[in-house]
Amino acid sequence: MRQLLGTKIGMTRLFTETGDEIPVTVIAAGPCPIVKVKTEKTDGYNAVVLGYGAKRKKLYTKPLLGFFQKTGTEPLRYLREMRLTAPEELNVGDVWTVDVFKRGEKVKVTGTSKGKGFQGAMRRHGFRGAQKTHGQSDRMRAPGSIGSSSYPSRVFLGQRMAGHMGDERVSMRNIRIIDIDVEKNLIMLKGAVPGPRNGLVIIKN
Repeated sequence: MRQLLGTKIGMTRLFTETGDEIPVTVIAAGPCPIVKVKTEKTDGYNAVVLGYGAKRKKLYTKPLLGFFQKTGTEPLRYLREMRLTAPEELNVGDVWTVDVFKRGEKVKVTGTSKGKGFQGAMRRHGFRGAQKTHGQSDRMRAPGSIGSSSYPSRVFLGQRMAGHMGDERVSMRNIRIIDIDVEKNLIMLKGAVPGPRNGLVIIKN
């Protein structure tokens, strides 16, 4: 299992030798130092904690600064845990970079989708709307009846209605790595990935 944390830079396109155009998302991934190694003896399970990014020192809480001081690593903006089968081979301070992945490899990408606030049923769930004839004046974008009368006299849980849209954890599988720039710590993934620009992205093999 390999994992990297990164930020989404944006989308562009690359061209193959035959002239085919490939839409890609550019991710600034790593370097991600190992902040802590967890084992079954000490924590009850095997895992490593990866760190990524930086922010001003005064924005860290004192307990978090104490944690970094205890592990002997620099304070990092993001911390994410990854389960492993044999973490004994890894040590605190080891750094993972984009070279843990290979060009052409398929990965799983996880991010937080763009928040769109409160949206109606048509945009949130793709309803087609009511007919525009026969005197309809204000029903074109309304969701319509939710089907509850004397029985069961309640709204079923999960009923598709207007509400908060986006800002959810989204994972996409089998995204192919088109290119890797080791010097600049960049990964080019085919197609779109969830999240806004500068949003945190987790890449797993």
